[in-house]
Amino acid sequence: MIRPSAIDELTDRIVGLLPDAVRHFQEDSRQHLRLGVKALLQRMDLVTREEFDIQKAVLARTREKLEVLEQQVAALERESKNR
Repeated sequence: MIRPSAIDELTDRIVGLLPDAVRHFQEDSRQHLRLGVKALLQRMDLVTREEFDIQKAVLARTREKLEVLEQQVAALERESKNR
């Protein structure tokens, strides 16, 4: 899940970029932008850094096992050719 403070920071940055003519609607704009940003991020189906790191570790272990298996297959193929 995205940190609420990160959404608030992004919203504040966007509101800070609004022209002066719109500044008097700043709080209303902030609320609408916050809801819009939150909805957009939820639709993007993002994962947390922790979830990403876990999957990265799983992939690394899988690669290591695959390399070992490839070496074993290559050794077995060499043995069967030598017979």
